Amino acid sequence: MKCKTKYFGEIDFQREDVLSFPKGLFAFEEEREFLLLPFSGSDGTLLCLQSTSTPELAFVCINPFSFSGGYAPELQPEELKSLGAADSRELCYYVLCVVKNPVSSSTVNLKCPIAIHEETHTGMQVILESDAYGMRHLLSEFGEGGGADADPAQEGR
Repeated sequence: MKCKTKYFGEIDFQREDVLSFPKGLFAFEEEREFLLLPFSGSDGTLLCLQSTSTPELAFVCINPFSFSGGYAPELQPEELKSLGAADSRELCYYVLCVVKNPVSSSTVNLKCPIAIHEETHTGMQVILESDAYGMRHLLSEFGEGGGADADPAQEGR
């Protein structure tokens, strides 16, 4: 199959590569199928969540564990059930990044991660109940060994 993308031009993909989001993403509920594509040279930590039906709709995502070792999202029982998981640790997580210039002023949303069950290729965006994470953490917080888990005063930035 072929897909036009925002950052990679036209690409080939297999049906089994598609991630299904039965409820879509926040503010994009009608978008239900995405591809998770790694950016070249990022070692799989910087990715693009690309809509399969809308070429211009693509989100920059980051593996939060690559910069925040203390990140520990806990989903609610109904969220786990809808993803077919018994425990939050069975899932993969990605956080959305708003890329700015300079890059150090870019932010990540640790409060509303994308949770993906790799076995079922099902995903959903969730809002974590915990107050430990905010929606606008500066990337520069993490470059110096800081982060939301190290400094609660940074929460909400």
